Amino acid sequence: MGVVNVTPDSFSDGGKWLDAGTAVQHGLDLVEQGADIVDVGGESTRPGALRIDAEEELRRIIPVVTGLAGHGVPVSVDTMRADVAERALDAGAVLINDVSGGRADARMTHVAATSGVPIVLMHWRGHADGMQKLTQYDDVVRDVVTELGEQVQEALSAGVRPEQVVIDPGLGFSKTGEQNWTVLANLDAFTALGYPLLVAASRKRFLGELLADESGELRPADQREAATAAISTIGARAGAWCIRVHEPASTADAVRVVARLRAESEGSNP
Repeated sequence: MGVVNVTPDSFSDGGKWLDAGTAVQHGLDLVEQGADIVDVGGESTRPGALRIDAEEELRRIIPVVTGLAGHGVPVSVDTMRADVAERALDAGAVLINDVSGGRADARMTHVAATSGVPIVLMHWRGHADGMQKLTQYDDVVRDVVTELGEQVQEALSAGVRPEQVVIDPGLGFSKTGEQNWTVLANLDAFTALGYPLLVAASRKRFLGELLADESGELRPADQREAATAAISTIGARAGAWCIRVHEPASTADAVRVVARLRAESEGSNP
């Protein structure tokens, strides 16, 4: 899954793809690099980000979704708003990626249920402007698995079919850097839930912290690609359904390596 942030304030590439034509071309470039899905979002969810209104979110993303879908690209819409999801689906999107896991807008699961498209339900405790105050866990893996399971059950109760559900443990959302590493070390606890797993660690702050220089200066976001590819390998090895990244080329290679190793271990040739 390649990322197109049509925002001025995303942590990694805010402002680069605000023009619809540039954003569409970037999405096509991501496909050329190996992305199977292009995830289009118009609202930043970086820690501390403030929300925009639905009209602005729609203004940013609908031309991009329409343009990419017109080129035959499978598009997911990264939104927490049901109205935005509906409009994006009408414009050609084929998947909803809701970082609130259906909790920011109670109607989102209804939209997924009636449309029949897959929906990514991410573990979520609160909006970006306050989520890093919500990092208290008794056991981060157990608690996130439990809470995410509750979000899935809420979606199913709203009419979403089990085969529509994709889960995301929410790396970087209401989690400290150390907690992110603990979650990554225990991805099998999430695949055990029985739903396809999305892993989204690309360029995130905890990688910048790991790669910080001797003065403590974080590695810049656009210089975290090698670390991102390493996480992609870990995710693929754990059986993730999809890896969400800003630059797909190295991750696509990592996934191919894991697939080849898996074929070897299973005694078959690719």
